[in-house]
Amino acid sequence: MSLTLTEKAEFRLRAFLQGSADKDNPHQGIRVGVADGGCSGYSYTLDIATAPQAEDLVVDRGRVKVYIDPQSAPLLNGVTIDYVEGLIESGFKFSNPNATDTCGCGQSFTAGDCTPAAVPCS
Repeated sequence: MSLTLTEKAEFRLRAFLQGSADKDNPHQGIRVGVADGGCSGYSYTLDIATAPQAEDLVVDRGRVKVYIDPQSAPLLNGVTIDYVEGLIESGFKFSNPNATDTCGCGQSFTAGDCTPAAVPCS
C-alpha cells in the first residue's frame, strides 16, 4: 500500500492528534477512506481514530499512524495527501493517480467504471 503524506500534511495531522482529547492513546491515528458521494462519485474521508478496526491496513507515515479500510485501499493506493494554505482556500489536498476525473471542489473523484452515481456538491 503506497500512500504519501507531505511534510506539511504530516505536521497538520500530528497537530490535530495532539489537540484531541485522546492524545495520549498510543493507538490513535488518522483514518483515511473513500465514501460514495460527492459531485464526481467518490469523496475522500479523513478522521481521527482511537484505534484501527480489525481489517484495517495500518501504515506509519512519519510520526502518524494511518488506518485504511480494505474497501478504500485500492482507490487510495498511490495517493499523496498535502496541506495547502492560501488566502482563498486552505486544507488537505489529495493527488490521486487512480482518479479518471475530479470535481472542481477537489474533494471528490471518479475512478473508471467502478464509480457510483454522483450527487451535486452542496
